[in-house]
Amino acid sequence: MSLSRRFLLLAAFGALIAGLLLLPGLGGGFLLDDKPAIPENAAVQVATLDAGQLMQAAYSYGGGARALPMLSFALDHWRSGLDPAAFKATNIAIHVLTTLVLAWFFRLLLASAGWSATRTAYVAPLLALAWAVHPLQVSSVLYIVQRMQTMGTLFLVLALCAYLKMRHAQIAGERSRQYGVLATLCWVLALASKEDAILLPAYTLALELTVLRFRTASAALEKRLRRGYQLLVALGVAVFVLVLVPKHWYPDSYPGRDFSSLERLLTQGRVLAMYLGQVLWPLPSHLPFYYDDLQPSRGLLQPWTTLPALLLVFGLLALAWRLRHRRPLLSLGVLLFFAGHAVSSNIIGLELAFEHRNHFPLIGAVLALGDLLRAAFERLQLKPGTAVLACVALIAALSSATVLRAQAWGSRVGFAEYGTRVAPGSERAWIDLCQTHFELSENRPSDPHFAKALATCAKGATLRDGATNLTNLVLLKTIDGSVRQSDWEQLFERMRRVTLTPSNVGVAWHLARYSNGDKRVEPRNVIAIIDIIGKRSDFRPEEYAAFGYYAAKNGLEDDAFRYFVHAVEISPPNSTLPEALIADLRREGYPAWAERLIPVARAHRAASAGVRRAD
Repeated sequence: MSLSRRFLLLAAFGALIAGLLLLPGLGGGFLLDDKPAIPENAAVQVATLDAGQLMQAAYSYGGGARALPMLSFALDHWRSGLDPAAFKATNIAIHVLTTLVLAWFFRLLLASAGWSATRTAYVAPLLALAWAVHPLQVSSVLYIVQRMQTMGTLFLVLALCAYLKMRHAQIAGERSRQYGVLATLCWVLALASKEDAILLPAYTLALELTVLRFRTASAALEKRLRRGYQLLVALGVAVFVLVLVPKHWYPDSYPGRDFSSLERLLTQGRVLAMYLGQVLWPLPSHLPFYYDDLQPSRGLLQPWTTLPALLLVFGLLALAWRLRHRRPLLSLGVLLFFAGHAVSSNIIGLELAFEHRNHFPLIGAVLALGDLLRAAFERLQLKPGTAVLACVALIAALSSATVLRAQAWGSRVGFAEYGTRVAPGSERAWIDLCQTHFELSENRPSDPHFAKALATCAKGATLRDGATNLTNLVLLKTIDGSVRQSDWEQLFERMRRVTLTPSNVGVAWHLARYSNGDKRVEPRNVIAIIDIIGKRSDFRPEEYAAFGYYAAKNGLEDDAFRYFVHAVEISPPNSTLPEALIADLRREGYPAWAERLIPVARAHRAASAGVRRAD
C-alpha cells in the first residue's frame, strides 16, 4: 500500500472515530444563544429552497457577518425542521471534515519542517486525531450556534493548506499563483463564518518565522515576501493603536460589565493560563462551560495568580521566539495558540472566557505538545512500539473524557445538572437548570419538575451577583400562589446593588413581558424594578416609550405619562421619536397625552438647537 493511501486511510479512520465519540451528545435541545439564532429566528426557518429566503436567512445575524453558518442553519431546518439532533449532526459532520483537512495540513507542515514522507504519513493523522478527540471540542461541536466557530476553523485550515502549497511551489521555483487564489477564497469563506478569521495573516506569519523562514527560489521574491509582512505588521499595529484602542478602550468599565479594559487585559493572563491547564489536564470537572463566575483581576496581585499567569504567557512567547530555529514546530505551536486568542483576549469588551475560543488555538497546542513528546521519546530512547503505545494510551484517555462529557450534552436535564455540579458559582448554570425543570413541568405546580425548578431557583438566588434567579423564583412563587410582598422587596434590594449587566437589566423586560400574560403579577412592582434600573443606568428612549405603554395598559397613568415624557427628553437632537410617539399615542387612543407631549417635544427641540448653536 502506498504511503498516500495509508495516510488517507489513517486520516479517515481518525475522523470517523472523532465523529462517533460525539454521537452520545445528539440528544438534548437548543440552549442559550442557539435560541435567538435558530428557533426564535423566523428567517432561518425556511420551508423551500427559495433564493430570496435563503439570502434573508444568511443575513439574519449581525448584518451578514456570519452568513455561511446562518445559511447552513436554514438548510438544516429545510431538511428536518426544528430538530436539535439534526443541527448537531451537521456540526459533527463539519468536525469530521475538519479533522480530515487538519491531517492534510499537518502532513504539509511536517514536510515543510523536513520530516520524512513515512513519518508524516503516520504522525499527521495522529496529531489531527488528538485535536479532534480532545474534550474541549465537545462544547464547540455540540453547542449548535458555535458552528460559526467550527466552520471558521474549517476554512482557515483549508486556507493554511493552500498557503503551504503555494509556499512549497515558490521554494521549488514552480507556479504558485493558483494556490494563492485558493487561499484567498478560503479566507473569504472563513470571514463569512466568524470575524476572528481576520487573524489568518498572523498564522501565516507564524509559519514564516518558524518553519518556512521566508525561503523562495528567487531572492527578489523572498525580499518582497519579507517586506510584505513588515508592512502587514506595521498596518496591524497602526489599526490597533489608531482604530481599536480609541473605539474599545474603557478606562472605567465597559457598558454592562464590571471591569475596565486594563482589568480585562490583566484577567486574560489568568484565562489563557486556565485554557492551557484545560488543554493539558482536560478532566470533565475542569471544563465547566459556564464562566460567568470568573472574577476579573483588579491588579497584578488581585488575585495573586494574575502576575504568575502573565509571566507564564510572556515566558512561553519569549521561549517560542528563542527556539524558532532550533525547534520550529514547538515554536509554531505556541505562536499559533496565542495568536488564535489575539482577538478574544484583547481589549474588545467580550465576556472573559469561553471554551469554544480554543477551537483553532488547540491546533497550536497539539502541535507544540506533539513536538515535546517527540523530544521526550528521543531522550528516553523509547522503541517505536513503546512510543506508539504511549500515544494510543493518551488518545484513549482523551477519548474517554470526551465521551463522558458528550453524554452530559445528550440530555437537557443531564447537561443542566452537569453545569451546576461543575460550576456551582455560575448564575447561568442555575438559571439553565431552573428553566429546564420549569419547561418540563409544562407550567403545572403539581408536576415534580415544578418543585425542582423552585428548589433550583432558590439555590441560584443565593448567589449575590445576579438577579435573574431571584426574579424567576418570584415568578414561580406567583404561579403556585406562595409569593409575598417580602419576596418582591428582596428583589428590589438586589436590583439596587448588583452590577447592571445586560442580564440584570433584562430583568425589567422579563417581568414586563411575563406580567402582561399573568395578571397575578402586581404591575406596581414591575414599575419599581424599572425605576430602580433607570436611576442607575438609563434605558434608551424607545425603551421608555415601551414601558410607558406597559404602564398605560395596566392602569398606571401617571407612570405611563412620566415614561413618555422621559422618552422625549432623552431623545437625540435629530431623532424623529417625539413626533412618532405623539402620532402613535393618537392612534392608540391617548389623544390627551399626545397633546400634553407637544410642548415637551418643542422645548426639547429648542434646547437641542441651542446646544448645537453653542457648539
